[in-house]
Amino acid sequence: MAEPLDARTRDEIDDQVAEAFDAYLADRLTEPGPLRASVARGRTALVVLGTVALGTLATALAPAPGSAVGWAWGAIALIDLAWLLTARRH
Repeated sequence: MAEPLDARTRDEIDDQVAEAFDAYLADRLTEPGPLRASVARGRTALVVLGTVALGTLATALAPAPGSAVGWAWGAIALIDLAWLLTARRH
């Protein structure tokens, strides 16, 4: 039966996984996307941040979680996607 990994070996594996994940994220951040295109075209992400802030406020003030909160977040998602996708077309 295999012996359990000692702490040093586990730490080395953790470090290698973290380095690989960091390299993956660095590669992903260089890829163009809708938010990056929006910023590059001079459009700010204030609409997206504003809708999320209003959704958070609406969720906090809702008397009970339910369909109204779900509909509000659905509308926020549609607004944000439309905003980001229009930046990609221009």
